[in-house]
Formats: sequence, C-alpha cells, structure tokens
Amino acid sequence: MGKKTKKPGKGKEKTEKKTAKADEKRARRETKKLSPEDDIDAILLNIQKEEAKKKEVHVEDNVPAPSPRSNCTLNINPLKETELILYGGEFYNGNKTFVYGDLYRYEISSPNSPPPRSAHQAVTWKNYLYIFGGEFTSPNQERFHHYKDFWMLDLKTNQWEQLNLKGSPSPRSGHRMVLYKHKIIVFGGFYDTLREVRYHNDLYVFDLDQFKWQEITPRPGSMWPSARSGFQFFVYQDEIFLYGGYSKEVSSDKTGSEKGVVHSDLWSLDPRTWEWNKVKKSGMPPGPRAGFSMCVHKKRALFFGGVVDMEVGGDVMMSLFLDELYGFQLDNHRWYPLELRKGKSTKDKVKRSSGRKRNGDDKINSTEPEESVANDKDDNSENDEEADDLESKIDGISNQMATTMTGGNGDLAVKSEGKPQESSANLDSQISDIPEIVKPCGRINSCMVVGRDTLYVYGGMMEVKDQEITLDDLYSLNLSKLDEWKCIIPASGSEWVEVSEDENEDGDEDDDSEDECNEDSNSDETDDDNDEESGKDGSLQMGDAVALIKGEGRALRRKEKRARIEQIRASLGLSDSQRTPTPGESLREFYKRTNMYWQMAAHEHTQHTGKELRKDGFDLAEARYRELKPILDELAILEAEQKAEEAEASAETSTKKRGKKKR
Repeated sequence: MGKKTKKPGKGKEKTEKKTAKADEKRARRETKKLSPEDDIDAILLNIQKEEAKKKEVHVEDNVPAPSPRSNCTLNINPLKETELILYGGEFYNGNKTFVYGDLYRYEISSPNSPPPRSAHQAVTWKNYLYIFGGEFTSPNQERFHHYKDFWMLDLKTNQWEQLNLKGSPSPRSGHRMVLYKHKIIVFGGFYDTLREVRYHNDLYVFDLDQFKWQEITPRPGSMWPSARSGFQFFVYQDEIFLYGGYSKEVSSDKTGSEKGVVHSDLWSLDPRTWEWNKVKKSGMPPGPRAGFSMCVHKKRALFFGGVVDMEVGGDVMMSLFLDELYGFQLDNHRWYPLELRKGKSTKDKVKRSSGRKRNGDDKINSTEPEESVANDKDDNSENDEEADDLESKIDGISNQMATTMTGGNGDLAVKSEGKPQESSANLDSQISDIPEIVKPCGRINSCMVVGRDTLYVYGGMMEVKDQEITLDDLYSLNLSKLDEWKCIIPASGSEWVEVSEDENEDGDEDDDSEDECNEDSNSDETDDDNDEESGKDGSLQMGDAVALIKGEGRALRRKEKRARIEQIRASLGLSDSQRTPTPGESLREFYKRTNMYWQMAAHEHTQHTGKELRKDGFDLAEARYRELKPILDELAILEAEQKAEEAEASAETSTKKRGKKKR
C-alpha cells in the first residue's frame, strides 16, 4: 500500500516549531552568559520603576560633599551665582564602574528624574537646567547604553521634565553643548555598539522659544570640523569656538586596526550663518592632549589639565596627567600660559628682616630707607637677591628629592661623593621656608566653571601606577588676582589608601609616592593640613614622572627608558627653552635670559607696564623655576646614568665584534 498523503502545511508547521524552540534555547544560553551586572536593560528598568515611586521632591540640607567622580557636569545656578549645580558622573574603583544620577545643589532627589549617566552635557537658561545625552556603563564595563533623551529641570521647584520632541540628535555621549542667546547648540560625540564605535560631526540647534530641534547641514564646498568627541565648545559674543577632541580612525595597513587621534585644531562657528572657519593658532598654545577642560571668563577662555599618552614599546602605554593652566584671548585669538603671580605679604617682609638680623646685620634699621630707594632705581637687583635666596633653598630640596627618589633603587642610587649629608631637621627647615604651592594635581575630565571672577575645578580622574583614581576635590582660583589656588574640599584619600593596600598585598615595596598618598588621606583635620595635602598632590606628580622613567622598580630596556625620558620632557614643555632652565642655570641667569617671554606672558593677563610688569614677569619665572628645578635635577641624573649604560653597552658590543674577528 502506498503512503498516506500528508496534509498541506504540516511539514512547514513542524519546521517553524523546531526553529522557534532552537531560538528560545539559544536565547536562554545567551541570557545565562550575560551576568546580571551587565544586563543594562534590566538595570535601567529597575531604576525607572524606583523613580516612578517618588511622589515629591526631597531635599537634604548640610549633606557630605559629592563622592569621587568624573565625566559629570558642573554649572552655575543662573538664579544664584554663588551656587554650583552638579549632576551625574561615574566612578571606577579598579574593578567595577558606578554611574550616578544624583543632583547636588544640596542632596536633591525628585520624581521623574533622569536615569544615571556620565559624559552628558548640561546648560542653564533663565531658571532652567537642560541635559542631553550621555551614557550608562555596566559595572564590569562590558555593556554601554547611549541616551538621546532631553531633560529640563526647574530650578525653582526642583522638578524634572522629559522633553519628547521630534528631530533630536541620535544617541551619543562625549558630545558638547553650549547656549547662544535663546538657542542650545549640540555638536559631535560618539556612539558605541560594541561591534563598532561611530564618531559624529553633525550640528543640531534647539530653539528654546519655539521648542524645536533643527539639524544644520554643511553647504557644498564649505569647511567643516572632522568627527570627534571630548572636545571643548565655548561662546564669545557672536562666535562659537571648538577646540581639540579625540576620535579613532582605521589604519591604512592590512590589519585594519583602529588608532586613536588627538585633535589640536581650533574652529570658529558663526551662529548667524552657521559657517565654520579654521582659526590659526598664535601666541603660546598648549601641546596636544586629551581630556582637558575649558570655560570662559570675560574675554578669555581658560584651559586646564589633560593627558598625553605614548606607546613606549609593544603594548606598553605611558600616560602623563598635566596640571597646566592656559588662557586663550577671545578678541585677538592668542594663547598664553597662565602662571600664578607671587603676592608679597607683610609676613614675608617681617620674615626677611628677621632673617637679616639673625645674620648679624645690626644696622638693618638704618639702611632700610637707602635700600628701598636703591630698589626703586633698579628692580632687577631686588629680583637678583630674591633669586639667590630662593635658589639656595631649591638646591637643598632638589638634593633631598634626588636622594629620596633614587634611594630605593640600587641601580639608580645617588652617591654623596664623600660630602656629609645635611640632617633631616636642617632639610625640613629649608623646605618649610618655601611655602607649598597649593594647586590641583594633573587630571582629565574634571568639571570647570567660573562664578564671580572665581574659577572652580572639581573632580576628574588620574592614574597612579596603572590604577585609576577618581578625584572628589574642589579648588578655586581668583582670576582677578591669580595669586593662589585654594583647596575648598580636599581629596578624600580613600582611593589612595586602597591602591596602596592592593600593591602591598602583591608584595611590592612601598615607595615615597605611596607614603605621600597615605599621608594625604590621613591629613584632613584642619585647613592647614588640607593645604599641605594639596601641595603634596602637586609634588606627587613630579615623583610619578620620575617613577615612570625608572620603570617603577622593573628593569627597562635602554630604548624604553630613553623614550620615557623624552616623553616626560615633551609633556612638561621642557623642550621650550623660554620656559625651562638649562642644566646648572641659576634663577638669576634664567630670568635674565628669558625676561622678555615672561613679561609678555604677564602683560597678557595683567596689562601692567614698567616696574609692575617687570615684577610680574619675575614672579612668573620664579614660579616656573621653583616647580621645575627638582625634576630637572632628577632628569639630569637619570640621563647621565642612561648615557653611561649606553656607553657601556656600546663598549660590550665592540668587544664582542673584535672577539668574533679574532676567532
């Protein structure tokens, strides 16, 4: 008997059922592979459910300072210029990433708040704060979610409202957003799909009167900046400036690998015609770097921080975090370094006069009027005296640094050449005579804003021995005086201790930089302690630079060490002879050789002339000399050792060649 005829569609039905079952099994397997910490959709859904439960605004007064974070936003409240508004950000503890959604005027939580995010952008207009985009990262950094939502915060009621409007930019982070009159302007950013990273150079405008988005497209043949993220965007009158940024491009070789590109170009956008023009850099611009911060004060833009990366062999990368402050004059498009001006207080004068009396000059009171007249006639002589006095103290500190930094490494130990070393008490007294330079340590992705002629720098990230350190310190600088940085909130120091403990578990020996970090974390009891801690942050960076050159306790190849030395020189601007003392050069000689440079730099931001300008110029030169002299002395020692090693290696090579010829 023949086979029974199959009912039509029966086989197709079975196949579809099997396929669906297989797909379901595969999905279950994939879900099992994905850890709960990396299931971003589930995490964000839970956050949204929790936010929906909130029915009223909750404000906490007198709360602790925000936790350490980077990639957050910091704004001045347009209703109250003395109030800062901080939102979001992220913290990486070396193992997991935490993304925040808290809002600080005080500790504020309100119903319908935006989900946590970092690398977003925020601007203020009238009594509102506007936020667009950003990203959420899973704790293990395996998954990313990019936002395209647009939020408005009423600063009077602390109520959030999401603006669901057509024509908005695509999901992104690392973009930049500025306010021009009644318009919000958004440019660039990137979008990460795990399989590929896409960088943008599109331009969008949001009209705050009409509540409408508009995309601005380039005209045929017009100039336009390349795609990028992490750049800076700022407004001056009817001109919008774009500077720097970062992107990746596929290499031209067969490997198809991606290479990071750090941009240092400067563009100008006319918001009346939407035309871009490339701006020629003039003056003394900063070197290429990524992760820097910028904001506008009157007729200048302020530029701070950043990082310089360099591959020093194989997959080894070296990063140097910078703490330089630059100004960009917006009316004439000139760059110049912003150096702190030294302010002389009455205490300094009393200390100097008492020092002279201790030296046995009993006639000081009768000669003071004559000296003041002489000083009025010849400003340079006064500068020379100060230079000699400061130089002797710096030399003592330089010697102490050389002994301390190289004492832990047998290959780089410094010999005393038979000279008796000064006692620690004597060195301590020398160091205490020179006031600590309080300044923020080098960092990237910090928040920077100006309110009432005061610059505020908050948080950011840096690295110590391949460990990421997220900062929570707050510094201020009076831009009218430019005399000193003030540490308002010192770094909590907990993350420094954690790094040191991790390294001790691995059996590594503690070095001086770790000791300084531990001291910093324990010294926040008084304002004086805070100032000392801040000063150590600055000196720690120099110690890290030397540690990088040495290879942090491991033997480096000569080529690698040479590359690191050259990179440190380039990153600190040591190749610029106008800003760097030569080996063995005294402060007096340094200023005599470079006084025109320092007077020009001083004139850019003081507009002084004559005696005042010469004094300002000397103060800038002195600050630079005091900052660089210890590291230059250490570099000289290391370079001498490097040359000796190279000469020894060359001699060994020639000996082997002669031996081969004989054989």
